[in-house]
Amino acid sequence: MFVSFRALDLNLLKVFEALMTEGSVTRAASALTMTQPAVSNALARLRDALGDPLFVRSGTGIRPTQRAVVLWEPIGEALESVRGALDEQVFDAARAQTEFSLSMSDYVSSLVMPNLLGHLGKVAPKTRVHTVPNTVVEIADQLEDNRVDCVLSVYVNEAQQPASIRSRSLWTVDYACFMRRGHPLAAQKRLSTRTFLNAGHVDVSLAGKTMPSYDLFLASRGQSRNLVATVNHYSAAYEVVRQSDLIAVLPSDLRSQSRHAPFLHAMPLPLKAPPRIVSLFWHQRNDTVPAQRWLRETLVEMFASSD
Repeated sequence: MFVSFRALDLNLLKVFEALMTEGSVTRAASALTMTQPAVSNALARLRDALGDPLFVRSGTGIRPTQRAVVLWEPIGEALESVRGALDEQVFDAARAQTEFSLSMSDYVSSLVMPNLLGHLGKVAPKTRVHTVPNTVVEIADQLEDNRVDCVLSVYVNEAQQPASIRSRSLWTVDYACFMRRGHPLAAQKRLSTRTFLNAGHVDVSLAGKTMPSYDLFLASRGQSRNLVATVNHYSAAYEVVRQSDLIAVLPSDLRSQSRHAPFLHAMPLPLKAPPRIVSLFWHQRNDTVPAQRWLRETLVEMFASSD
């Protein structure tokens, strides 16, 4: 449908921006200091002008249509440029009373949250941070539904990452084979492939999948291991290893911060899987939101590796 720029009320674009960033008519009305009926009326005019529903109801508010997603990048950037030219809007971390929501596993949280909260306590003391579980396969849904601001995670299949999801690599995860210090295999200098595969294993499956990522790697090589159990928390996996004769392929950088460290023995993997990278994910609708941009820049500055 052809839309004349001259005929379009540009005030409607501010409503479009608020609906995209807030994901809710109610929250958009609050952000714009408008009544909810006024926002609904503006949305109706936008729909009529653009010939598209633009937003549909979801369980947590509203979800943009594909047409809205396509429009958002150029419109959002244009509005941000105009806003920056007029009032140079910035995020004042020292005064802001903002809440951020982050999705991550207990492994990532144990590495990120202590340092992040310490930093925020100094530079942004009035901000609040809430974390929610990350099951890896829900990354896109969490961001599309506006349930979280950012996700810190690995991605199961980068080829399937939606175009509306942005990402920035943070650090590479190194893995080792863990076992309790008194384990019968702990006395060996190295594990043979056969010994490693035949030993009883426990692994982490955040989404409750029957085949963890390491088993997918083994299957690609025509091999399999004796996977006895899966758990949905890394801390649980370390506890299982500490109290049993099961071994596990786990991130090596978590051990140094775990209370289980004195009881665990780490050995190199005889079959090393390709490296996995923890990345920062966010939705493109938040590209130009000052508070969101500040949060992302803070996370990258604090946790992105230099290599």
